[in-house]
Amino acid sequence: MRYRMGEMGESPKRPVIEVRTMEIDDLAPVFHLGEELFTAEEVPNLYRTWDEFEVVGLYTADTEYCLVAEAEQDGALVGFALGTTITKSGSAWKYGHLVWMGVDPAWQEHHVGTRLFNALRERYLEAGVRIMMVDTEADNLAAIRFFRKLGFGKPSEHLYMSLNLSNQRPGGRED
Repeated sequence: MRYRMGEMGESPKRPVIEVRTMEIDDLAPVFHLGEELFTAEEVPNLYRTWDEFEVVGLYTADTEYCLVAEAEQDGALVGFALGTTITKSGSAWKYGHLVWMGVDPAWQEHHVGTRLFNALRERYLEAGVRIMMVDTEADNLAAIRFFRKLGFGKPSEHLYMSLNLSNQRPGGRED
């Protein structure tokens, strides 16, 4: 299923964006866009690490929930959504987890994130998902506003702790 933006009564000056299933050739562009968006400098307290292993792992395990948005005029990758499903043992409920979503900053005013979300939501509905989850940092107000606008509710903060091991040696001794 392909979703297009820029058609059906929308302004002809708007660029056409296609949302489609991620392909193997998209791995490097998705990874590099994520590197730009999820750097330690930009998001110093990011509790998850953006790395190639997670991108490849999501792609190989749940390809149907890995989507990309590309600009039709030049084929440039302008956004992605990487998701998975979770089924708890002893429960009939199936959960969808939007693990990562990124949109090139130059394209954020073109509703690329909304198009990616809607396409992923449709796939989750077709798969029988009953609850969709997303998480973000408590201070990421833009993401919270975005997801609230899409219908997500009850944001709650989570707590994580860190320990800097750079000054410690094996055996618990400090330098």
